[in-house]
Amino acid sequence: MNSKNKPTVEKRTANRNGVRRFIFVWLSFLLEVFFLIGITWVFSNRAEWFAMGLRVAALFLVLGIFSQYKTSALKMTWIILIMGFPVMGVTLYLMNDWSWATRRMRKRFAEMDEAVFRHLTPDAEALEALRKQDRSVSNIASYIQHSGGFPLYRDTTVEYHDSGEKALQAQLAEIAGAKQYVFLEYHAFEYAESFWQLEEALAERVKQGVEVRILYDDVGSMPFITSDFIDRMRERGIHCRRFNPANRAAHLFMNHRDHRKITVIDGRIAFTGGYNIANEYFNVTHPYGYWKDAGVKLTGGAARSFTAMFLEMWNITKGQGENDTEQDILRYIHAGDGAADLFGQLDDRLRQQRNEARDSAAVLLQDSFVQPYAESPMRREPLAENIYISIIERAKEYVYISSPYLILTDEMSRTLSVAAKRGVDVRIVTPGTPDKKTVYSVTRSYYHGLTRNGVRIFEYTPGFNHAKLFVSDDCVATCGTINLDFRGLYLHFENGCLFYKGNVIEEIRQDFLKMFEASEEVTIHYATGRSRSLRFGQLVLRMFAPLL
Repeated sequence: MNSKNKPTVEKRTANRNGVRRFIFVWLSFLLEVFFLIGITWVFSNRAEWFAMGLRVAALFLVLGIFSQYKTSALKMTWIILIMGFPVMGVTLYLMNDWSWATRRMRKRFAEMDEAVFRHLTPDAEALEALRKQDRSVSNIASYIQHSGGFPLYRDTTVEYHDSGEKALQAQLAEIAGAKQYVFLEYHAFEYAESFWQLEEALAERVKQGVEVRILYDDVGSMPFITSDFIDRMRERGIHCRRFNPANRAAHLFMNHRDHRKITVIDGRIAFTGGYNIANEYFNVTHPYGYWKDAGVKLTGGAARSFTAMFLEMWNITKGQGENDTEQDILRYIHAGDGAADLFGQLDDRLRQQRNEARDSAAVLLQDSFVQPYAESPMRREPLAENIYISIIERAKEYVYISSPYLILTDEMSRTLSVAAKRGVDVRIVTPGTPDKKTVYSVTRSYYHGLTRNGVRIFEYTPGFNHAKLFVSDDCVATCGTINLDFRGLYLHFENGCLFYKGNVIEEIRQDFLKMFEASEEVTIHYATGRSRSLRFGQLVLRMFAPLL
């Protein structure tokens, strides 16, 4: 088959997952129909009482949902479904969002997080130094450390990659020098040209005694790798595991997927960003025109946090007897500490500055801060969304946002609108070419409410914009895997990184300026209003947006 005609990673994932959700919803709907027929014909004299009992039970469930600490958009979707279609609504709720159904997994994650993340040592001096520079950003950093357990670092340099191709080449270069281990965790691997480059580089390091591990999400990678992928990796000396296997069809944890993208090398170098390991992310194929993505390379102490994130998910995939011991966890997390000479780990640009003026380079690092963090649906607090909202609320001059999907909570919509009304230049870049038409329609349904309040919307016309970025006021930015939709903020395991000052801020801002130039601003078009039929269709889609 010609590569141009092959289904793409995003497309095949959307099709496979979309078909499953479609089948499940329709089976639930048919169950609702059969239930109504049954109580009409089988319980002819008692149907009214039976139906009333079901409605009462649904009412108690609705009251329980209403009392939960969740965004109103999520609660209203379930309330409408359960009250309107009790059987289908309750069934969908139990499969997707019932917290009691995942309590066993929550307990497992709590135990694993305690075993892993307690080895990340908070740096009180770094927080105090940041507080002296910018109190509002230090408050965000304190929140991440307090609620997520992730420290703030000021011994880490950052290299920004404005495309997946640059990120892949940087990874290949660093893997070639790995001495102890290489860990890779990605939502999707495609067994094709891009991965083959990594496979050969990893296999070469295995021959040199380097430990290599690969972790992938089973549903995310299912359409792109065969069932013998793990065996193939094992033959090359690469340890490989799949997260949350899809063969557990009745497992109520299935809706929570590993959407993280992490590479860690020797505990001192880490990569993250929006790209999976598949051809379209690196523009080997062009299913939607040019694929715009972004990522970062971190060198220094902050790599420890990414090591901990990987170990959390790696160990949760197997039984206790196959988990890393505490000694292993300590060894992996602190593997890079032996090479912690601050200036020995700098990139070429800062190494040159060191040779010219060691003190000035030290000051440069001390004034910049890096804080990786992870989002988890097992944590009841929406950490990532709260970080995004905090960045918007503190903005004085501008805040630029890039996301492939825009399915917002009421809290996020209101925060963006208020920021624009108080004079902040709020701009959002979305794709000009959709990969999922239904989700794209829902994304556009939010334009009117935002643009009428002063938010500017840009659609990236060269192709599909997949970058997940924030930058604000030339001093704070984020980069990671977290989309502005319900799955990214509430259902998936994700990761991101907060930056304060340093070269990465300006590089991200410049990347945004290039995106604006290559995009079509649609602000005026959507601010003028919509037809009644379009408003109705978008209203229906948005009502079910939390289920997409």
